[in-house]
Amino acid sequence: MKYIYPAIFEQDNNKVYLVSFPDLDGCYTDGKTLEDALENAKDLLNLKLWDMEEKREDIPVPSDPRKIKTAKTEFISLISADTLAYRKLYDKKSVKKTLSIPRWLDNLATENNVNFSNILQNALKKQLNV
Repeated sequence: MKYIYPAIFEQDNNKVYLVSFPDLDGCYTDGKTLEDALENAKDLLNLKLWDMEEKREDIPVPSDPRKIKTAKTEFISLISADTLAYRKLYDKKSVKKTLSIPRWLDNLATENNVNFSNILQNALKKQLNV
């Protein structure tokens, strides 16, 4: 899934950028530079939303950034997340699946050194358009 959420940025007295997501409880990060803070915010948003999807939690509707009140020292930036792309990068654990095929097809595939896992993965990606 793809998402876009507003994040509130503020630079503290130590020149560190603090980041919070007003729509997501407990979703805070920071960065020594603005670039670090933006990268950390994107990573955190992907991780938080991925976790919520895994737990089948309701994903809140993002706030309209124009309606978020900020202090004079704060600013809002929109942060995007693509949890499917994030999963592809980080969720590499293999899962064993049992399947049934006719014996003649298994024999023919085995004789031809067919990689069943590779074929199944490719077929699933094609079927799911990923």
